[in-house]
Amino acid sequence: MPRESKKELHGRVARLCQQFQQTYPEAHCELVYSNPLELLIATILSAQCTDKQVNKVTGGLFQRYRSALDFSQAPLEELEHELRSIGLYRNKAKNIQACCRKLVETHGGQVPPSMEALVALDGVGRKTANVVLGNAFGLNHGVVVDTHVARLSARLGLTPAKTPEKIELALCALVPVSDWTQLSLWLIFHGRRRCSARSPQCDLCEVASLCPSRGKCAS
Repeated sequence: MPRESKKELHGRVARLCQQFQQTYPEAHCELVYSNPLELLIATILSAQCTDKQVNKVTGGLFQRYRSALDFSQAPLEELEHELRSIGLYRNKAKNIQACCRKLVETHGGQVPPSMEALVALDGVGRKTANVVLGNAFGLNHGVVVDTHVARLSARLGLTPAKTPEKIELALCALVPVSDWTQLSLWLIFHGRRRCSARSPQCDLCEVASLCPSRGKCAS
């Protein structure tokens, strides 16, 4: 197969986005939240854990702790108990409490709509910051690169990059800034519903005609 030119790649990505928009018009962040603080905490909890499991925990958690001050003042053992069904719960409880203390001390208890300020918080990396900025504030600072986005970026031939940082840079160069948040949501939706790691449904895939890996993945 001849190598795809940059112009051809951009054209194919544009068609992919059009098809994803038709297939997943309702694509959204599947963590349940009602404000930026809740999304920030839920995203910290989602590391190495499914959104479904996080949502089971946060339903009660967000009723018990309603502000950054509440989280910052809770006994750590109590917070750990609330998170005990989440993987790495002790470390996540510690990070959430330290994060919320910094929010109270530095930002008046509010989540700052700034990449620089967010990544300075405990337990918050670029991926978490991108989730919060894009979904809670509508700010496109980058593309969220989780396991689904990394997998589909390779399968769809969007970039040969392997690290989240390089994958993000490549994806940001392929679509307009206005689509950065939505691109990650489309890829995550497709990865969960059609293009799983072990059993991709190539025969049912809505973007199979645009995928160089169709029929080649393990099933």
